[in-house]
Order: sequence, then structure tokens, then C-alpha cells
Amino acid sequence: MYLIHASLKALGGAAALPSDTRALVLGQALPEERVEHVSVHAHALPHPVLGLYLLSDRLLEAEATARALCLRALLNCHELSGWTLLAAQAPLAATAFEQMLSGSRPPQGAMDGKVQGPFGPPGSSSGAPDQRRK
Repeated sequence: MYLIHASLKALGGAAALPSDTRALVLGQALPEERVEHVSVHAHALPHPVLGLYLLSDRLLEAEATARALCLRALLNCHELSGWTLLAAQAPLAATAFEQMLSGSRPPQGAMDGKVQGPFGPPGSSSGAPDQRRK
């Protein structure tokens, strides 16, 4: 199963996604597309996002299926006529990149620059070994 995010953008006069967007999209799904679930993130920034969970053997196939489904819904559902599809792709490590871009600090216990992860001891036990004979 793959999660594919479909980013939508309002054209001209469209103010907000309809409250029944999930049902509209699911209503356009074909049985062979194997869509398991759709979630709507209407207030995501910079654009609203649909989260589509699809059963698929390959990522590229899941992305293509999500793209086709969204385009079909935008074309066939008059309630979505003011929207366009920007992208349909798997989200990749978004949280880490959002933190880097926003300048926010990682949570306490995260990487300390000494290859020390969040579950290790506070002091580094991986210092250089002293292999000289005494």
C-alpha cells in the first residue's frame, strides 16, 4: 500500500474545497484502482492536499493511479470545477525538511553532531580508542 499526496490549487473564484470532497473523489474511483482510503487536508499549506491510500505493486503505478483518479474527479465533479491538480506523489521525509526550512530546532535528544542518536547515552561513548601501548 502506498500513500500518495495530491496537491490541489484553487483557480480564480474557488474559495475552499467542498466539505464532501472525500466522497466525490471516492465516487470516481474504479474498482481496479484499488483505492483503500482518501483523506482531505483542506487547510494544508501552501495548497490543500488529498491523501490517497492505494494498493499497488509499484510506487510509480500508485502515483499514476492517484493522478488519473484526481484528474477524473476534477473533470467529472462540478463541485470541484474551480480546482486543478498540481502534483500527485509520495511524500518523502516532509517533516525533517519542513523543520530545516523553517529554522526550527529538532527535539531534544536528536542528533548531537557526534553520530549520537536520540536513544543513546547523553555522553559520547564512541570516542577515538587509545590503542597505544603503555
